[in-house]
Amino acid sequence: MSPSITASILYDLVQCPHRVYMDHFEDPAKRDPTNPFVELLWEWGSAFEKEVIENLSIPFENFFNLSGPEKEQQTLSAMKRGDHLIYSGRIRAGDLLGEPDLLRRAENGYQAGDIKSGAGDEGADDNSVGKPKKHYAVQLALYTDILEKTGFSYARKPFIWDIHGQEIVYDLDRQMGPRNRNTLWYYYRSCLETADGILRQNEQTRPALSSICKLCHWRSACIRRIEKLDDLTMIPELGRSRRDRMMHHITTVKAFADTDVNCFLKGKKTIIRGVGAKTLLKFHERAKLLSTPNAKPYLKKSLHLPEADREIFFDIETDPMRDMCYLHGFLERRGKKNKTESYIPFFALEPTAQEEQRVFALAWKYLRSSRNRVIYYYSPYERTIWRKLQQKYPNVMTETDMEDLFSPESAVDLYKDVVRVKTEWPTKDYSIKTLASYLGFQWRDTNPSGAVSIEWYHRWVEEADSSIQQRILDYNEDDCRATRVLLDAIRELDVKGEPA
Repeated sequence: MSPSITASILYDLVQCPHRVYMDHFEDPAKRDPTNPFVELLWEWGSAFEKEVIENLSIPFENFFNLSGPEKEQQTLSAMKRGDHLIYSGRIRAGDLLGEPDLLRRAENGYQAGDIKSGAGDEGADDNSVGKPKKHYAVQLALYTDILEKTGFSYARKPFIWDIHGQEIVYDLDRQMGPRNRNTLWYYYRSCLETADGILRQNEQTRPALSSICKLCHWRSACIRRIEKLDDLTMIPELGRSRRDRMMHHITTVKAFADTDVNCFLKGKKTIIRGVGAKTLLKFHERAKLLSTPNAKPYLKKSLHLPEADREIFFDIETDPMRDMCYLHGFLERRGKKNKTESYIPFFALEPTAQEEQRVFALAWKYLRSSRNRVIYYYSPYERTIWRKLQQKYPNVMTETDMEDLFSPESAVDLYKDVVRVKTEWPTKDYSIKTLASYLGFQWRDTNPSGAVSIEWYHRWVEEADSSIQQRILDYNEDDCRATRVLLDAIRELDVKGEPA
């Protein structure tokens, strides 16, 4: 008998189908320890849910302390009575099992809802409405499906109560987008079918290397498997979906490297759905780099960077759960001489808007006073967060200041504007950690990551331990220095086809 299909299973499925298989059929001894940041997310989510429930001003049934059959029985009885609001219920229909945070009576039925310690949708701003998050949608759809099957559903319009105090309704019968005519309900049903196939072991899954692997407890086991399979997702930016389409023609990185790709080309298109000729040729070149012993990185085209006596390497640290930027770190170098380096951090001493504004103002004052300089950062994240801070604190800097600061003449995104478009590397991804490590740089911390630094900041806020603060500063300084190491290495790369 296969396990019940739950909301958490569907949530994981959207992120990685192979995780669903591993969670149910792999030896638990192969699991990595839970990432501290993941534990923090659990704690934060539980605390936020508790806060929301404690502040409810309307009566509700609370089944939080019940479990299993008793919780299920009490939920069913409450819905039959027509109770207005049920917290922490449990509902079932066949092999579908759900524990929605909320069940709210609406007219002649119930709407399911979840309390989330993040935004209820994605891509929303002051000028546009966001779109539903797929991993939330499948959870809500499961609850709605159970309510329909048991005759308690009001409509396919479940909801999220999010961190901003907003109620976001998920209309499951609406099209997912202008280019995707399928509904969220259709997407849920396809996920449900896939989950059922995995749990019954009728459907094969395969690990895939991606950014979400970093926080997964199967990371080590999956990476070993991926390397043994010589899986195509080791090619940077190829990804699971492209891999699955290409697998009908090419199965390994080495086979891809040895293949004459012309046999797949049809003008500007290929015989592989969703993979154009230009993209296929790019991936083929990366496969050759990965398969060639002692392969070297190179420039695909000549590089022209702005010149200035003062170079500033910039990295920020943010806390997405508190929605704040708590550290702006700068590594300054003059005349391309490393002995001149100095690290200048601006650290928020409290997780408050006042402190966020204070350190933002200090960081901007530092940059504004730095003449004849070029700023280097890695990924659009820094620019995105600073634009958000400018809008949040317009008295600190103007929109014109913001645009001037990040203009191509004075600031360079090494990832977006250089690494991705002008270089190739014999590495499995293009993260700053991977590239700087490839170049021989070592972080002082044994487990460096932005996610873990958030957990450090939460502990520092609670404990005021200066050693934790220093650990955050050391990590941020190392990120800045890694950016400098990468820039220096890029400047030494040959352009492919040109003499050294």
